[in-house]
Amino acid sequence: MQITQQRYYTPEEYLELEEAADYKSEYIDGQVIPIAGGTINHNRISLNLSAALNFAFCQQDYEVFMGDVRLWIPQKLTYTYPDVMILAGEPEFFNNRKDVILNPQIIVEVLSKSTKGYDREDKFQAYRTISTFQEYLLIDQTQIHVDQFSKTGKKQWALREYDEEDEEDEAIALVTVPFEISLQDLYNKVKFEPVESEGESADIEGLG
Repeated sequence: MQITQQRYYTPEEYLELEEAADYKSEYIDGQVIPIAGGTINHNRISLNLSAALNFAFCQQDYEVFMGDVRLWIPQKLTYTYPDVMILAGEPEFFNNRKDVILNPQIIVEVLSKSTKGYDREDKFQAYRTISTFQEYLLIDQTQIHVDQFSKTGKKQWALREYDEEDEEDEAIALVTVPFEISLQDLYNKVKFEPVESEGESADIEGLG
């Protein structure tokens, strides 16, 4: 993760910068980190899931947000833009800002090559400090693979994996809300590129 601006910013300064910026950045404990542009596969997966969720919840007390809504994690002094968030009931806004929420129940990240380690480790650790957070989906955009973490108790999480072996007859069923989606629908129109060798992997240039 390359931090391009080394000076320390307060959360208030970050929000001012973000309002005037032409691109999105995340804020992690004083550092402002640009978010790399998303890929077509990233967009397709996020849209496939969000559209299905929005339709399923049209008569239920859940709300779905995509990547333009910020999440504030006070215990980690972090502002981030999850790919998809599901809330139960009404959103709780930080300092009455309608673009910053505090209470996601489910968070979904579509993994990129540059950030998959961060999403699995440091970001997941930060998300676990949110009291309402109950479930985490990590969706690979380079192959059919999904990791589903669901909270089973204090500091206890269960993992369920899905891959190409499950594509024909397996659906991803969320644990904490009434929703499921087939792998075929989740990956609808996604086109996978040939896998690069380990030596060809690129350095991290930002978050995405």
